[in-house]
Amino acid sequence: MEFIEVRLSRKKAEGFVIPLGPANLVAIKTDVGMVGCGAFDIAALDSFSYPAAKVRPSFGPSIADTDDILKGIVKEANRSAFGRGIRTGMTGREALELL
Repeated sequence: MEFIEVRLSRKKAEGFVIPLGPANLVAIKTDVGMVGCGAFDIAALDSFSYPAAKVRPSFGPSIADTDDILKGIVKEANRSAFGRGIRTGMTGREALELL
């Protein structure tokens, strides 16, 4: 597992890349919520009132690292994330700034 510190405008976040054979499990979390690749069950996280969103790559076939999360496009967000202003179509970085 790789840990990456991610600087946002008002705080730091923690990025994680977990190699899973042909793909990586990638997410960035703040003290409030997270933005991750399509492998995360954001509906399950919503049952804990944990704001979470999934991003799709802005280019390329898949999310491979934390840069892809930051540049990716939010394709889905749970109710808790929508409550914090996250919307589909924004970048992963924009979503994380709201967390």
